[in-house]
Amino acid sequence: MMRIGIISDTHGLLRPEAVERLAGADHIIHAGDIGAAEVIAELRRIAPTTAVRGNVDRGTWATEYPDTARVEFGDRSIYVLHDLGTLAVDPAASGIDIVVSGHWHRPRIATVGGVLYLNPGSAGPRRFTLPIALATLDLTRDGVRPYIHELKRSGVCE
Repeated sequence: MMRIGIISDTHGLLRPEAVERLAGADHIIHAGDIGAAEVIAELRRIAPTTAVRGNVDRGTWATEYPDTARVEFGDRSIYVLHDLGTLAVDPAASGIDIVVSGHWHRPRIATVGGVLYLNPGSAGPRRFTLPIALATLDLTRDGVRPYIHELKRSGVCE
């Protein structure tokens, strides 16, 4: 089994609870709105990290991150972008098994046309009444198991 940690919309805040939940991941995917280069540096201390740029990621530090990324784990292909509304490929026709996105701050797992769509929600500052969450994705010989994890509140100011 391989465990992929999936996080998005940190907006410069990497919560201790997120670090704890991602511990032990084999790889981490950040689906944009990183907010600060230090967030990715911290994630890379946990596991190799793939990150894409979101709409708030501006400035020189953000230029190293692409708008989209495709990562392969064994025979599974994951396509990563920030805003699902900008998806410009047909995942099923392109051999993509999983599409990971962020942007809407709303956790969501859906399968459409044989493709798993996963939005981990926002792990950064609270927005409205939406949960603070991230996801994990277990890749096994038998299939793919996505999980949404709501993070408990810490002493971090909301």
